[in-house]
Amino acid sequence: MYDERLQLAFVGMHPTRRRTLLEKYGSASRVLARISKGAERVPDHAREAASVPAEERRAELAVAGIEAVFREDLPEHLALLPDAPDLLFVRGRIPEERGVAVVGTRKATSYGLRLAEQFGRALAVAGWPVVSGLAKGVDAAAHRGAVSVGGCSVAVLGCGPDRWYPVSNRRLGETILETGGGVTSEYPPGTPPSGWRFPPRNRIISGLSAVTVVVEARPNGGALITARAALEHGREILAVPGDVDRATSEGCNLIIRDGAIPVLGASDLVEAVSLVLGPPAPSDSPPDGELATMIGPIGRTVEWIVTAVNRPPGEVLADLARLEATGQIRWVDGLVVGGLDAGGSGAGR
Repeated sequence: MYDERLQLAFVGMHPTRRRTLLEKYGSASRVLARISKGAERVPDHAREAASVPAEERRAELAVAGIEAVFREDLPEHLALLPDAPDLLFVRGRIPEERGVAVVGTRKATSYGLRLAEQFGRALAVAGWPVVSGLAKGVDAAAHRGAVSVGGCSVAVLGCGPDRWYPVSNRRLGETILETGGGVTSEYPPGTPPSGWRFPPRNRIISGLSAVTVVVEARPNGGALITARAALEHGREILAVPGDVDRATSEGCNLIIRDGAIPVLGASDLVEAVSLVLGPPAPSDSPPDGELATMIGPIGRTVEWIVTAVNRPPGEVLADLARLEATGQIRWVDGLVVGGLDAGGSGAGR
């Protein structure tokens, strides 16, 4: 049974079509037989892929460092959904615990990028996996925020797990793997990034997450596809409100109108997610108040803070992310401002 399912996954069909054929014919072996006989219309390369033995596929995956994880072995919060993938190709790991999806437009404003990165940091420091799509814009910013403090991040791709799309995010994807996260796709290795492959992956982003937060989105963008999937999955949806005449805020404002919970900053986000996932993970770092007071209201560079506390930069960045999430510091023109004058949600880095 597993052999035929692996073979069928390498055919690279649209997930909806594959699911429909499996429901209609009852097994992967029957679907493969129909493809081989030409009873199902697929490209020549897909028909050839259907005939490659599963043993060869497993050897290919082993060489590439990719694991085929069947639905039965996926985390329950994804595996039990009606539209769950039958199989995921995974590099690194998919955490068993539920994550938080941070999604938004590729053409984000500087404000949206700053906020997404702050969200990624705050969620990672709280101990929650950050899930997104590794796309330009909001997705990449959220991943960057998470890995900057050593947090777990999961990138769900619309191409093979061995392909970086966009290519400019290759180093970010490699860092996700280096910090204990995962890169995954239901499309087999070698699959190119075609437009029709991206919308289906959004249901996986939602399925891996207890909460989906939309930072900036246009009404017809992929971020709202993820939000709709979250609604169908019965998951919480948060959104950042924005100017009513700004195109990148229109999608967020619409879903807030329709019932999404508005989130106003990193501390607000952590509080909202805590209601779903429980309190953040405890910290072993020195008391936050001492660090915020030391930084003071005049503004310090990260380099100055690292030197002053004489601790590894990664630890300091994690502390700053936690302080930012609780409103004890904010970023102003690249400087960290603390003390009584910090105020606000920290959205103005």
